[in-house]
Amino acid sequence: MPGENLSRDEARERAALLSVDGYDVSLDVRSAVADRDSESKEPRTFRSVTTIRFRCAEPGATSFADLIAPRVTAVSLNGKDLDPSEVFDGARIVLEDLAADNELVVDAQCAYSRTGEGLHRFVDPEDGEVYLYTQYEPADSRRVFANFEQPDLKAPFRFEVRAPEGWRVWSNGAGELADGVWRFAETKPISTYITCVVAGPYHYVTDSYSRAFADGTTLEIPLGAMCRKGLAPYFDADDVFLVTKQGLDFFHDHFDYPYPFGKYDQAFVPEYNLGAMENPGLVTFREEFIFRGKVTQASYEGRANVVLHEMAHMWFGDLVTMEWWDDLWLKESFADFMGAFSLVGATRFKDGWITFANRRKAWAYRADQLPSTHPITADIRDLQDAKLNFDGITYAKGASVLKQLVAYVGQDAFLEGARRYFKRHAYGNTRLGDLLSVLEETSGRDMGLWARSWLQTAGVNSLTPQVLLDAEGRIDELAVVQEAAESLPELRPHRVAVGLYRRNADGALERYAQAEVDADGPRTVVAELAGAEAPELVLVNDDDLTYCKTRFDETSLATLRAALGDMTDPLARALCWSALWNMTRDALLPAREFIDLVLRFAGRESDIGVLQMLHAWAESALTNYAAPEWREQGARLLTQGAVVQLHAAERGSEHQLAWARFFARVTDEPGLELLTGLLDGTATIDGLEVDQELRWAFLNTLATHGVVGEKELAAELARDDTASGKRHQVRCLAARPSAAVKAQAWAQVVESDALSNALVESTIAGFTQPSQRELLAPYADRYFTVIERVWAERSIQIGMDVVRGLFPGLQQSQATLDATDAWLADHEDAAPALRRLVLEARDDLARALRGQACDAAASTR
Repeated sequence: MPGENLSRDEARERAALLSVDGYDVSLDVRSAVADRDSESKEPRTFRSVTTIRFRCAEPGATSFADLIAPRVTAVSLNGKDLDPSEVFDGARIVLEDLAADNELVVDAQCAYSRTGEGLHRFVDPEDGEVYLYTQYEPADSRRVFANFEQPDLKAPFRFEVRAPEGWRVWSNGAGELADGVWRFAETKPISTYITCVVAGPYHYVTDSYSRAFADGTTLEIPLGAMCRKGLAPYFDADDVFLVTKQGLDFFHDHFDYPYPFGKYDQAFVPEYNLGAMENPGLVTFREEFIFRGKVTQASYEGRANVVLHEMAHMWFGDLVTMEWWDDLWLKESFADFMGAFSLVGATRFKDGWITFANRRKAWAYRADQLPSTHPITADIRDLQDAKLNFDGITYAKGASVLKQLVAYVGQDAFLEGARRYFKRHAYGNTRLGDLLSVLEETSGRDMGLWARSWLQTAGVNSLTPQVLLDAEGRIDELAVVQEAAESLPELRPHRVAVGLYRRNADGALERYAQAEVDADGPRTVVAELAGAEAPELVLVNDDDLTYCKTRFDETSLATLRAALGDMTDPLARALCWSALWNMTRDALLPAREFIDLVLRFAGRESDIGVLQMLHAWAESALTNYAAPEWREQGARLLTQGAVVQLHAAERGSEHQLAWARFFARVTDEPGLELLTGLLDGTATIDGLEVDQELRWAFLNTLATHGVVGEKELAAELARDDTASGKRHQVRCLAARPSAAVKAQAWAQVVESDALSNALVESTIAGFTQPSQRELLAPYADRYFTVIERVWAERSIQIGMDVVRGLFPGLQQSQATLDATDAWLADHEDAAPALRRLVLEARDDLARALRGQACDAAASTR
């Protein structure tokens, strides 16, 4: 990573100096399948020849182009050959004495990637086929071709690719094969990080979309979807195309700007680090969105949301792009909001806002309470900062704030602002002020104060109801109290709906009154609710209009303890669950009490996405926030509860499947016999089909407890000899309770770079097991001795995986906290991005210790 960073100041200076007219990029990837010495230490490479035409505002000036490559063969600038050894340092090509109009030609040998950064090469263990795809954001296109790697130097691109015979190649524009070369149509002006190439023997399915406009014109969009041949039997392309067409209809209805990038291909690719990437005309997704086994509707909803999120980027991000990564939110927050907005408005997933409230906002709440929290419009000094800011603030908090903005200015004004934004800045770059100006035009509101409160300050507020009753038992005054953390004291204007709930004659807990109010300042009276009958529950963010941590008064909390499962409104119920989980994380509710609520009420949860979130939270409560002396009892209670619900759930239902997976994750010793029986067929549960994916879930638990070993896992891989099977096997092997196994896994990840990104991820996931705390204890000290070296030597993606994944967070003691503080004190000059990761892990550990103290205190009450 040294020498590969780019600062904001450097980017601004280069943008002021240069304007790019176009790129011609020629790649030769026939080497992807060529035989080579298996013992070779040299990276496998491909030829990359790039021609860049650009202008310079100050003739005679010096600048640089970006390229990360093992070898540069030739460089010429304006017809003059330059010595690569003099102008190329491994990351940059120095360009001196620039003319007003320039042409740079770079001929290089670039390396195929094993980390999912650049041009990733994957060999399918099932059939030996090779698959390639690119992934660049924020700055890895320079691993594939020479360029000016920053978002505000947009240009048209023409790609051509020479590939092995029988392969097909895709890029952003439409392509044709002629004389052994795939040539692609020139793109519109786009940023380097959203260019893309996918190549290989992919299974490819096509469809089409047509849209007639009021002026009599018709837009025709060729649609395509692809995956590895081994996944073709599981590929439900029809559903992907259905959501795609629904999304295109929705965005054309609301954006009044025709899709501008020609075709629309969607590639599901192996060993992908992200969920997806919005390359115009060629969106890439992780192939795990193709489901090999039975999954719940929450999985299909999640995939649809991602499809729509990436589609929204065609306008927010690709057509109009942020100037620098400070304003990353201009695309990610909008796409996250639009994903849920269009999901509910255009598809069969009408409960998308429940998932948003329960799952996406949980990500935001966690991120916004870390020491690394930042305003939505962040201070991004360089590319390492940018890489780490694809986080819960930029995505989920930003989307939550946009939902608040829609409530604040109105949906019509918001969408009209978006329409003007696209038309005014098409193919250009923007900053925060560009968006605010159009919203002021359409809403008539001063957006400055709103932006300062919501976009330019960090932290999450808490809203708590205060209820005073009169002598007749009616509300005399109901107020909303707003609080903020001492370190982030900003109080914000919140547009909230305050709901009053009570049980009806049938025992159902239902809303009987609601009022919307602008809660601004430390205390806001909700005058409209004065005189209402006394509530059993007050929900201060009813309908989830704002971004806040919801708190309860004592009466409301008592009602939830007794009757949470009786709430009839699924969104209100999800909001209450989310609030209770935030209280658990904040050490205001003992972990054992949260687990008890899950055991008593989760079986009545109708929303499958909420149920699966409750399972994850209960597991986290046991692992991180329960007092150590209570963990064994807690595991037994969760195991017993899961078995009861597994049998009680409707036969063959998605709820039964969710409970089966939860049982496998939390089961203690007595439950292992049932898992073994379900695997070998000696035990059955009516309606539960143990498919291959569920088999691996069961085997992971059995391997963790030492019930199965290398022999059984090898036999299972023979049964499922696929890329997915290999990842599962690697995880299970690393999960075995053996000191030798842990030492091997540690060495494979820390001391070697032989594993691909996907297998690094699987190995770390297997290595770190909550039931193996003693076995993992020796690695706490080792972690702090190796992370700076790992960060320096490995790619940023692998560095992030190792630093996050191997932090000794299961060694939950003051000693571990002290060791973390000592490393931070001794490494003040370490890379800021590395320090950020360690600070975040420290905060999670400190929070766990506070939660455990809260839970331990509950045992004495």
